Amino acid sequence: MLDRRLLKNFDYQLLLFMLLISIYGLLVLSSATQGISSNDPLFYVRKQAVWLSIGAGIMMLIISINYLHFYHWSWYLYAVNILFLGMVLFIGKEGLGAYRWIDLKVFDFQPSELAKVIVIITLARLLVDFGEKTESFTAVLPFLLHVFFPMLLVFLQPDLGTALVFIAIFFGMLYMAGIPWKNLLILAGVGLALSPLLWMRLHDYQKLRLLVFLNPELDPLRYGYQLKQSMIAVGSGGLAGKGLYQGSQARLQFLPAQHTDFIFSVLGEECGFLGALLLLLLYFFLIYRIFRIGSLAKDKFGALICTGVATMMLFQILVNVGMVLSIMPVTGLPLPFLSYGGNSLLVNFISIGIVLSIGMRRHKIQF
Repeated sequence: MLDRRLLKNFDYQLLLFMLLISIYGLLVLSSATQGISSNDPLFYVRKQAVWLSIGAGIMMLIISINYLHFYHWSWYLYAVNILFLGMVLFIGKEGLGAYRWIDLKVFDFQPSELAKVIVIITLARLLVDFGEKTESFTAVLPFLLHVFFPMLLVFLQPDLGTALVFIAIFFGMLYMAGIPWKNLLILAGVGLALSPLLWMRLHDYQKLRLLVFLNPELDPLRYGYQLKQSMIAVGSGGLAGKGLYQGSQARLQFLPAQHTDFIFSVLGEECGFLGALLLLLLYFFLIYRIFRIGSLAKDKFGALICTGVATMMLFQILVNVGMVLSIMPVTGLPLPFLSYGGNSLLVNFISIGIVLSIGMRRHKIQF
């Protein structure tokens, strides 16, 4: 049961911004999916609304749990995380050439989504346990190995986009933990030096995505087509947009993945620059509130979790919007609380629930 005295510290602003983005997402999704399902125009909206309801329920459960319990559960969570990610490689369900899902009959479970928040929790504990023993470069290696194993399993699925999220979380949390800049720069330099080896391990379609980013004419009928249609959609929106349900790119289904990875293109076309700016402002305040809660956390563990959650969401927002505007390669990362998809939505709700729990327990209960 949740102690009512904890509600004094409840961050209603964070909850409000999250709900506003979710509702905004349903509106845009309803437009993006018009015509995709001929039998039920609201099929995807109904499913997303169900996931929103389930996510809200899970979030309330997470809020009622003292976040310090996650500190004690962290190694169990890490073991379960590795187990699920490993299972995907053997019994995973195939989709678009990747094996990222486990068929649970009721729904397809995507362990790589849950892995992001588990890595945040477990890396936070590791950084807390090491305390001040992080000055030397060799002291960074345990943190690197900790993130490397789940990241490798995700990369093998293959899922390059989510693997990159782990890298962003890693650097964001280590910086906040006080790791010297020079050590982080050395790690980044080593990573860049090893990038040719990474390129050799990429699948052909992953290489093509990166090359098309530099020259869309290399694949004008698939990935190049996707980027061009996205730019047409965003550019045609102008200042105020064509209006919901009035976008030609979405209505005529010229834009692939318009309800998932490229939903921001639909928003740009139908709501214009002002509608896109409104969403980005809501994201800004959402990220700000998460960092704010982290700055007020009563311990380093809570502060690091908030940093990890904020970094995760910020990175996904920047990459998703960047690929829609053709200033970043296509990676397949969803837009938090906006893109269609149950796994991503649930993980976002879980993450916000943990952040709210940290904020509520930043002070001792006052009688």
